[in-house]
Amino acid sequence: MEEKITMTETWLRKHRLLYVGATRHPFIHSIRDGNIDHSSFKTWLGQDYLFVRAFVPFVASVLTKAWKGSDDSSNDMEVILGGMASLNDEIAWFKKEASKWGVQLSNIVPQKANQDYCRFLESLMSPEVEYTVAIIAFWAIESVYQESFAHCLEDGNKTPPEFQETCQRWGNEGFGQYCNSLRKITDRQLETASDDLITKAEVEFLRVLDLEVDFWNMSHGGT
Repeated sequence: MEEKITMTETWLRKHRLLYVGATRHPFIHSIRDGNIDHSSFKTWLGQDYLFVRAFVPFVASVLTKAWKGSDDSSNDMEVILGGMASLNDEIAWFKKEASKWGVQLSNIVPQKANQDYCRFLESLMSPEVEYTVAIIAFWAIESVYQESFAHCLEDGNKTPPEFQETCQRWGNEGFGQYCNSLRKITDRQLETASDDLITKAEVEFLRVLDLEVDFWNMSHGGT
């Protein structure tokens, strides 16, 4: 019996070029190929630190929506709570890396791409935004990072030693399994969603891809 194609798989096929653009960006290729400009990495480091701080309340809002929008038989809350708990370690990691690279986090001002992304997160925190829409954005955000940095660890990479830890943080197998758990939650929610809600969710999925590309562009020398 042929396996049913999930909605996320349908979207990934339909919007393949956009997804590849977000997960195989020149910034990521520059890490994998070993020719990344250190100033670009420092820009990414400082800006992503600010983003993660804004990401924490967003994940907390997704957890609240899961509490209200999922039943007791699912493990949605446990999966999301696990991801939220890891953010404390992530913030500590950014501070350690910033110290190592001489980046003064207290002096970092969010650039436009970062501001736009954080405003997007804040818009999803509204109680009016459905759990299905929020969990899709959450899955997409995490998955783009996982696939991007995992690419820097694949066979044939020339990723410099000083960037290996960064790539391992998001490219490791455990984080990949976590992203897969988020994807399963997403597909389960979409199975019972109305056509209007599915359309709205797809729009937010595409918005995440656009914002990710803008964020990489900013880090790679854009604004």
